[in-house]
Amino acid sequence: MKTRKILLLIGCWAVGLSGMCATLRYTRADVWEAYEGFNRNYLDSLKYIYKTDTSFPRAVDRGNGAAAIWCQPIYWDMAMNAYRLARSQKDTEREKKYKALSRKIFEGNKAHYVGFDFHDNNENTGWFIYDDIQWWTITLARAYELFGDKEYLKLAEASFSRVWNGSKRVGDTGSYDEKKGGMFWQWQPIHNPKPNDSDRDGKMACINFPTVVAAMTLYKNVPAGRREPEEADWNYQTKAQYLEKAKEIYEWGVNNLFDKSTGRVADSRHGTHEPDWKAHVYNQATFIGGSVMLYQATGERRYLDNAILAADYTVKDMSPAGVLPFESGIEQGIYTAIFAQYIAMLVYDCGQSQYLPFLEHTIDCGWSNRDKNRIICGGIYDEAVSGNQVIDSYSASGIPALMLLFPDNTVK
Repeated sequence: MKTRKILLLIGCWAVGLSGMCATLRYTRADVWEAYEGFNRNYLDSLKYIYKTDTSFPRAVDRGNGAAAIWCQPIYWDMAMNAYRLARSQKDTEREKKYKALSRKIFEGNKAHYVGFDFHDNNENTGWFIYDDIQWWTITLARAYELFGDKEYLKLAEASFSRVWNGSKRVGDTGSYDEKKGGMFWQWQPIHNPKPNDSDRDGKMACINFPTVVAAMTLYKNVPAGRREPEEADWNYQTKAQYLEKAKEIYEWGVNNLFDKSTGRVADSRHGTHEPDWKAHVYNQATFIGGSVMLYQATGERRYLDNAILAADYTVKDMSPAGVLPFESGIEQGIYTAIFAQYIAMLVYDCGQSQYLPFLEHTIDCGWSNRDKNRIICGGIYDEAVSGNQVIDSYSASGIPALMLLFPDNTVK
């Protein structure tokens, strides 16, 4: 109760800020305008993958206009959220439109990224980092849950297996550390002929907690009553096995990457060295998501308590300006869109509405500072976007991603 009161005060303080953000509330019509503006500026309508930024006319490949491979599924999440929103609003025209768009985005990415052959480690249009694949596992599994297409589930399980078990074709042994637990970030051998080593190589939050989310999403969606796979059957697990894997990696993450007193999630840990305690919004997000999903599956209160603690830290300690923070590194603008997905679980599925004032103020702030001609937002939400700025899709995704999940501004 004390935490909730503190957050309500923070939310009220955020709503009261007016020096850097307009006080006009966003509307339902604004939500659709924001999403359409995002697609108009960043979706390559010939290939149906997304561009890096507004300076590129096409999304050719990794170095020539195509947004990062791991960010493309986040944009597909946005399309699916648009479909869900249209369906909830009984807007049949938009529902049909965004269902079709969701399929086109899948087909476009499949064509561009070597047919989703997760054993192709071409560094231009293939797969070469474990977390790149695991982000796709999550979204593919979500697509199966939403649309029921078995191709999505088959690919989601194949990608999860690729991350966990490695690849005989590539020659790596997988992200999972059988000796000391947790998930390695980078597979070998690409630039290093040595296998991953527990005392040398990094175990990042950006692979460990997405693995929890991926395992739990598959747990929710695979059929019950499966036989346990034999060693040769790498490409699927039973419900119980996915849950067991999620619990194991979560516990490793809590013990190695989570500050239980503050709710801060570390970026990484190398061996037994002190974790790198630099907190990033997307790591807070997937920790929240994994915690919520385990709470839903088990009913154990500690999972929910951890999710709330991590959300509190994001709002109180990481957002001193009263809006979600921006990091200017490569691709880091995507962090808000990822946070949107998982804070929505905490708000809606667990009844934690104390975060709504903060989230809605972030939306109001970013939306009021948009480029009103191109209809795109920047990543620094309390700064106006000018008409001549080159804006990357990562930064521009945050506000429309939030709006699609929080379309009704309930702050009065």
